[in-house]
Amino acid sequence: MVTNPELTQLGVEQLLAELLERVRELLSVDTTAVLLLDPSGRYLAATAARGLEEEVRQGVRIPLGQGFAGRIAAEKRPVVIGEVDHSNVLNPILREKGIRSLLGVPLLLGARVLGVLHVGTLTARRFTEDDIELLQLVADRVALALQARMAATDRVAAMALQRSLLPAPPSAIEGMQSASRYVPGNGGQVGGDWYDVFTVDPGQVWIVIGDVAGHGLEAAAAMGRLRSALRAYTLETNDPAAVLTKLDRHTHQFEPGNLATVLCGVLEPERRRLRLSSAGHMPPIMARSGAAAEVLEIPPDLPLGVELGHPRRVSTLDLAPETVLVLYTDGLVESRGASVDVGLERLRAAVHSEPAEQVCIKVMGALVGAAEPTDDIAVLVLATWPENGQTC
Repeated sequence: MVTNPELTQLGVEQLLAELLERVRELLSVDTTAVLLLDPSGRYLAATAARGLEEEVRQGVRIPLGQGFAGRIAAEKRPVVIGEVDHSNVLNPILREKGIRSLLGVPLLLGARVLGVLHVGTLTARRFTEDDIELLQLVADRVALALQARMAATDRVAAMALQRSLLPAPPSAIEGMQSASRYVPGNGGQVGGDWYDVFTVDPGQVWIVIGDVAGHGLEAAAAMGRLRSALRAYTLETNDPAAVLTKLDRHTHQFEPGNLATVLCGVLEPERRRLRLSSAGHMPPIMARSGAAAEVLEIPPDLPLGVELGHPRRVSTLDLAPETVLVLYTDGLVESRGASVDVGLERLRAAVHSEPAEQVCIKVMGALVGAAEPTDDIAVLVLATWPENGQTC
């Protein structure tokens, strides 16, 4: 009855609603309800109910270890109440509905508690060992089904969040070209790498590339928060070192435990001048017309989240016509069995004074090729070539 194949097609809410209705019929009870442990692990939240819909509609939360449902979850064992009163039930809705007897069992996955399933009657009833065994059997099936549905829902939510955190194409810069690439590592899961190009004041364009330590959704979410904070700080100052100092304080205060490298700069397109500050990020690669590319010696101050109080420096670059600047994250130059220096040399050799999109194509071909990236890769290319310059 609770394992019918058609139930596998239902989402979490529909699944719970259908299962509770079947449990009510199976045990001949008046009310059924599921409370799930919230992410904090401190409260049970009313999630679905039959005959006790008020619990869900009013957002009932029961502290772990307190009341009828709280005891079941904390002790991980069934609880039977023959006669409901103020001393054994915390939730007043149960008393107001006139429920006389209750039986509840934990929703368990191994030793992990997902929540509680309980049933009630409006007349006094002595629940038997067979009733307890049957409800626990149902609860075990419900826990397995819930875990599968919730995991699928989490994956969908994670994919939606990850898509929202993907870097947008860089903004157009008058008189210059830009091109970019973002490739997630770890089988396509978005992580903490990002780039950003945006204008705050006329004549000044902010250029940012960064990398939050870690992988997956947690790093991606932290990256999104840091990206937003950095943008906000550029409204207060046009000094990239000051922006990184503020962002470092933000990281220590609101992102404890997170580390990030960031290269942050202000571009003045008319003067073709770029002021850069590095919070421990990989050095840019520059190629000028008629000359070999070089690894720029930008002083790498401490990454964000390491230690406060250290000064941050600014380096100024003059971008002559037909100059190319490549910013990137470490996933581009790090590979198994080879040092970062080897990766940097391969990157330097791949960069030439060419239109921005052509540089991007050659860099990704030379350093990634057909290999599946094991780490996120972000690349941002700026070129002082005419906007109608030849591209591939």
